[in-house]
This record gives sequence, C-alpha cells and structure tokens, in this order.
Amino acid sequence: MKLFNRICRPVICGLALTALVGIPSVSRADGTNSVAAKPVPYPLTTCVVSGDKIGGDMGAPIVFVYQDSAKGINQEIKFCCPMCKPQFLKDPDKYMKIIRDAEAKNAKK
Repeated sequence: MKLFNRICRPVICGLALTALVGIPSVSRADGTNSVAAKPVPYPLTTCVVSGDKIGGDMGAPIVFVYQDSAKGINQEIKFCCPMCKPQFLKDPDKYMKIIRDAEAKNAKK
C-alpha cells in the first residue's frame, strides 16, 4: 500500500490539478505548448478536388485542417467524400492555390 501511495498519489494529484487549471496539452512543432490558432474557414461551397457540392449527394462533408508550418498555412478544408482527401494530399499546392484564389475573390466582394 505504501508503494501504491508513493507512486500513484502524485500522478493522480497532478492529473486533477491539470484538469482544474486547464493547462493546454497541445504540443506544437516549435516546442511550445500553446493551443494553435483557429484555422482559416473554407471559402468554397464545392469540394476543391471533385467540384461536387459540399453536403450534397455524398452526405455530410469531411472536414480536414491542412497545416504547413513552413508556409504558415492553417486552412480548414471540406471534402465531399473520403476519397477526395488522399487526392488532395498528393498535390496540396495545386488545391491550395484554388482555395487562395477563392479567398481573394471573396475579399473583393
């Protein structure tokens, strides 16, 4: 019992303290433990890969957050189906250009 108290009590107290204080547990690539900023909202009403309507015949959209720390990208992307995500990941620069163009077009309005 003494061994249990010696090992488990500090762990349990630490977990309880973390839950009460609300210390963020997200670890970023640069080594900081702060919560990442909200992603940029998806500007299109269609799937960037297939061109199909989001939430159409394929059902609820697949929401994905694309992050590239080297380029400073934190973009929310919505796909019409699960098969579009691998296509996007094969050539993300191609599809990110389409999204950036749509954001610029929406900003002009």
